[in-house]
Order: sequence, then C-alpha cells, then structure tokens
Amino acid sequence: MSLTLCVLASGSAANCVYVASERTRILIDAGLSGRETARRLAQIGAAPETIAAICVTHEHEDHSAALPILHRRWRVPLYGNSATIEALERDARRRNLAWRVFATGSAFEVGDLRVESFSVPHDSYDPVGFVVQGGGTRVGVVTDMGTATGAIRERLKTCAALVLESNHDEQLLKDAARPWSLKQRIAGRQGHLSNTQSGELLAAVAGPHLQTVFLAHLSRECNRPELAQRTVADVLARHGWTHVAVRLTYPDRVSEVVAVG
Repeated sequence: MSLTLCVLASGSAANCVYVASERTRILIDAGLSGRETARRLAQIGAAPETIAAICVTHEHEDHSAALPILHRRWRVPLYGNSATIEALERDARRRNLAWRVFATGSAFEVGDLRVESFSVPHDSYDPVGFVVQGGGTRVGVVTDMGTATGAIRERLKTCAALVLESNHDEQLLKDAARPWSLKQRIAGRQGHLSNTQSGELLAAVAGPHLQTVFLAHLSRECNRPELAQRTVADVLARHGWTHVAVRLTYPDRVSEVVAVG
C-alpha cells in the first residue's frame, strides 16, 4: 500500500503533518489555526471534513491550537493520551472535546491505517511519537525529542519515510542571544535534536527501506534550512545512505507531497 505524506507546517509556531492512504486521511498534530489548516489542506486536494483523525503528540500550543475548531466545526475525531488531554483541558477553550484515549505505547486503528504510539523525551506531560502503517508501508513522525533512546530507534528502523526533528545547529544555538537556561533546555535530553543528532539518528535507522526524510521543527534563529539539509545529508552519506532523499519543511507553506511505498 502506498501512503501520501505532506508536512502542512513545521516550526516553533505551528506543526501539522498529513498522512493518507487511498481511503483514510489523518493529521498528526494541529498547530495552525483552523482557517489556515483548511487552506493548506485545500492546496493538496484535501479538506477538514475528510480527515478521519487528529493524533496529538503533546499539549504544546504549536501542536494543538486548531483542535477545538477542527473538532467542533468539522467533527474531526481527536486521539490523545490521558496526560496530554488533562494538560490541554486546563485551557477552557479545550474542554468538553470528545477524545478517543490511547495508552502510550499502544496502537489503534483509524480506517485502514494502524497508528502506533511510543514515548519520547521532551519537556511536556506525556509526549509521544507515532508510526503510521498502511499495508506494509510505515511512516514515522517525531517532531519534538531531546534524545533518541534505543526503543525509539527500534520503532523507526522499519519506516519507509520519516518526519524527524532537526531543530538547531549546535554552534548557532551557542552563539544565539538567548538566556543560558533556554539554551540548556533546548540542547538537553528533554529538549530538541540538533542537525547533527538528527543525522546520526537517521544513519542508525536507515537501510534500503528508508526512502525519504522530512526535516522538521527548524529553529528560525538557531538554524538555516540549507544548513540542516546539508548537515543531515552529509552524515547519511558518510554511512553510505546516499539514496535517502532529505527534504525540508516550512512554517509558512506546505512541503512537497510524497508518495511512499
């Protein structure tokens, strides 16, 4: 089975990933406004009312802003774990939503897609990544993660495509005019992956099966798109994985639309 993959938005302000089979369309996170989500879906030939699920990685605003409007206006089902839902419901706008609850580490079905959840280290209540499987094709999405554990590597080893954080260049982060505490948080084990760390993770999980990776959550201040792309591609090349297409994502427009599998 072929899966369609497109990153509608990625960055510090908003994150939203589209994954679809011929029959089933889902979103991973919904950090754009409802109107902008609808606009970007239209650009790739989809619409909010055709979305079968929004699977939420964690409660931060850049991953959850559009949940109320997409759920209430277009009846899009929401999937989250208990801790994430509880954190979201501290905001009155996000109360009284009809959630479908999964336990972290479990899998659930949405149409003809199987969605596997797994724990990731990040500074939120119970953050997760997802692997979406349609037939024998697997797509992994991990956009906020401070370090890659062995368990995460095992989850990603069989994926044909990945949406993976490549947040910052280590030197640009050191040189940034930011408080030291913030720099420490970003570079810490529950913060965000650097370009080099992203490349090393990809090299560890790559194989003939891995076709493409989308670099996600790029910092505007502490990264450069071309630098992230070059750094990751260079690490992959040193390990012999030159066949993997390294693609960019953007905060202000949709990425390429790629068929995987």
